[in-house]
Amino acid sequence: MAEEKTTNFSKYIKWFWILIGGGLGLICFLFLLASWGAFGELPTFEELENPNNDLATEIISSDGKTIGKYYIEANRTPITFKDLPQNLVDALVSTEDERYYNHSGIDFRGLTRAIANFGRNGGASTITQQLAKNLFHKRERASLLKKLSQKVKEWVIATRLERQYTKHEIIAMYLNTQGFLFNATGIRSASRIYFGKEPKELDIQESAILVGMLKNPRQYNPHREISKDKSLARRNVVFGQMYKNGFLTEKQRDSLQKLPLKINFTPESHSDGLATYFREHLRDYLKNWAKNKLKPDGTNYDIYKDGLKVYVTIDSRMQQYAEEAVEEHMANLQKYFFDEQKRNNQAPFYDIDKDEIKKILNRGKRNSERYKRMKAQGYTRKQIEESFTTKTDMRVFTWKGDKDTIMTPYDSIRYYKYFLRSGLVSIEPQTGHIKAWVGGINNKHFKYDAVNQQKRQVGSTFKPFVYATAINQLKMSPCDKLPNIKYTIPKEKYGMQDDWTPKNSGDKYGGELTLKEALAKSVNTISAQLIDKVSPINVARLAKSAGIETEFQANPSIALGSVDLSLLEMTSAYSTFANKGMRVSPMMITHIEDKNGTTLDTFVPETKEVLSEESAYVILNLMEGVTNSGSGVRLRTVGIRPKFITGYPYKLNNPIAGKTGTTQNQSDGWFMGIVPNLATGVWSGGEDRSIHFAGIDKGQGAAMSLPTWAIYMRKCYEDKTLNVSKDPFEEPSELSIIVDCDKMKDSTDEEEGEDGTKKGDTNGGSDTDF
Repeated sequence: MAEEKTTNFSKYIKWFWILIGGGLGLICFLFLLASWGAFGELPTFEELENPNNDLATEIISSDGKTIGKYYIEANRTPITFKDLPQNLVDALVSTEDERYYNHSGIDFRGLTRAIANFGRNGGASTITQQLAKNLFHKRERASLLKKLSQKVKEWVIATRLERQYTKHEIIAMYLNTQGFLFNATGIRSASRIYFGKEPKELDIQESAILVGMLKNPRQYNPHREISKDKSLARRNVVFGQMYKNGFLTEKQRDSLQKLPLKINFTPESHSDGLATYFREHLRDYLKNWAKNKLKPDGTNYDIYKDGLKVYVTIDSRMQQYAEEAVEEHMANLQKYFFDEQKRNNQAPFYDIDKDEIKKILNRGKRNSERYKRMKAQGYTRKQIEESFTTKTDMRVFTWKGDKDTIMTPYDSIRYYKYFLRSGLVSIEPQTGHIKAWVGGINNKHFKYDAVNQQKRQVGSTFKPFVYATAINQLKMSPCDKLPNIKYTIPKEKYGMQDDWTPKNSGDKYGGELTLKEALAKSVNTISAQLIDKVSPINVARLAKSAGIETEFQANPSIALGSVDLSLLEMTSAYSTFANKGMRVSPMMITHIEDKNGTTLDTFVPETKEVLSEESAYVILNLMEGVTNSGSGVRLRTVGIRPKFITGYPYKLNNPIAGKTGTTQNQSDGWFMGIVPNLATGVWSGGEDRSIHFAGIDKGQGAAMSLPTWAIYMRKCYEDKTLNVSKDPFEEPSELSIIVDCDKMKDSTDEEEGEDGTKKGDTNGGSDTDF
């Protein structure tokens, strides 16, 4: 009887080994079939070497900071293993693949456990298998047989990856391919977006949160309110796994698990982050560049997929200070504009009737994204009009943060008209490098770029080109005098329709003024006399040679800034004065590299001489008078502070050449300021010219734009790493034009005879010379 039982047991053992052997044989056969391509095409050696991943193009500032990226779906920037902190690697291996360093792509021990428990205690996918799936094989809804074939393909690819790459390389590749939501694809984007830092800087808590998200980035997301508790619990599971695998002591685990969840969410969408307006301008440029640049395979580069590195001239520190300066002053100025509009029954418009207001609002409607989208989707005009008069939930801009409200889209157009706009651009004159570019007050809500897209009347900021022409042509001195009288240029002289007789601000005339006094006080009659002496065509030529690209008619009224120009071209042209009369075209890119670090293109600015070094120095000396005793004096420690200007006086007592500008009805306020190694221009105003302050007090350039310039420069000076100059402008070695008017007066007195008549001409042209 006992013998019979023994025989039956042996029979079962035999069948057991037959099944095991058959199963292993089947697995081997499936491997062979998969490697032969029976379940679909497998990646080639070249594809394993160069996985086909879309890589975001990275924009890198002159000080080495990533300030933005271009991507369509995947905001991915790959990194190498050396860029990963050890705590992140330990957390990953402990949680996702405990035997990672002991298998060759497939964990057979884990696979056996998973089969025995029917997957109830977790699957058996290794890090390498997950990488294989991410790189070459996207799972889809399929039958059981199809899923099995997909799994076998993953095994084959995983073993090939293990032969092709080191364990460290596989970890880096795996983390580079993971998605973390909120435009974060890859560990670098995730680290920057969720914690505002590079991966190498992640602490153990932050690493554990990101590793915890790998299981399900939505379910365990630390930024979503609904999933924060789950994210915290999952983080603590990671700490538990690190303790289990010997990377944490029990005391460390317990301490870490008691800590609250922490993140520093820093989104990286196209309308977030630094230099958003600059990045949009750069995007258009790069698209055109890519059309004319071929890859080795003969196809064009794609800025959204090819992982280019674009090295730009923007300095991230200066850009940050510029954006802070615009926000600080404009938020303060807006309060006074809102208060003023409470007394305006046509708010926020002045000087126009109701029909004109309606036209402006309707134009805003037609230019809106809602209108364009509905029209493209085939809605009728009636349906579109109805949608604009139907109240709806919306999130609108305020200076205290976006606000949820209910209003009609049509009313929202008028709401946004209330906000004053501003732009700032800063250029290094010697190189042409654009160091800061602020195109508006908020790129998400106000897309129009005030630096380059917009052209507005420049007012008195154009006068230095008139003075520069007179100095360059006639060798006039800042000390030369002209009579402050009404001056008429007859229509016949320049083919005008009417005689031209400009008025001074406040209608004040009388006496004589030096050129320095006239520019400091922005006296129109002197500018009219000067442009008549040198002719409008010569002024226009000099301005265009200095960097003004917009075409305009050369008539006498340009002396008062009747032309519409962009902030970028004005600032670039002013840079010529600081660069000893040499024009250097503005530069925004130094070079472009491909994803492997190979340089694809380098950029060099165009240069040409516009003015003599002497003339450039003299015009700087003239403009110093603006900030020392004229409309820009509030930069200094003297004067009475207007209540609405934050932080005045600014106590900037170093040499500054500048010019304010205010157009008719205070529609535009400008300030152009130069120090030896930086030229910066600021414009402020309403979206439409009928939106402005009622009076000159708050509406002039010295109140609208000068404060932004001052705040920006003060921040730059406080950052000693920037080396923004406080030195005097360099005087030419041979200066034949007298710029010190006290010396000129002494020289003139010495040359007078006993009867007071001059024995000789002074250097430069006085009013008697014409």
